[in-house]
Amino acid sequence: MGDGIEVKRCGVKFSPPALVLNYLIKASGKMHRRTMPLRNFNKNSSVDATVDELLTNPRHAKFVKCMPKFQLYRLVAIIRDKLSGMSLEDSLAKNDEIDRLDPEEDLNKVDDETLRRKKSLMEDTFEKHVKKPGDPDFQYDVQVDFDEVEACEWDSEESDQEF
Repeated sequence: MGDGIEVKRCGVKFSPPALVLNYLIKASGKMHRRTMPLRNFNKNSSVDATVDELLTNPRHAKFVKCMPKFQLYRLVAIIRDKLSGMSLEDSLAKNDEIDRLDPEEDLNKVDDETLRRKKSLMEDTFEKHVKKPGDPDFQYDVQVDFDEVEACEWDSEESDQEF
């Protein structure tokens, strides 16, 4: 992770709204706690704008960049839900549903905030599984032949002639 910091635990404070991180400084081996207040955050605040603000804030960026972005969205959304009057249990259930990836789900029908969270979760999942040079099972220039190719009408040469 960045800057020799490893986030060990993260949580929220509701009054006043804040994120709380327990992190390890790798060089010294010491644990620290950082509380990041969400100033002027209320039940009508945008989760996306707040996450972007945290990621660009010079005081907090090096800490929040060490955690998965989807988790940052989740924590801020939980604070907003609580400020809106939702119980913690209901908010956790709602966020568990949002953070569940379903290949059959039509993401064209979800709101922008949910779409960003799902994309962030997919990106994090991809990064965990990507094979990089130096990995023991990395192979360069893998080519795969597919036995059965499914034809699509939009992919045919005839459709090119219509334009």
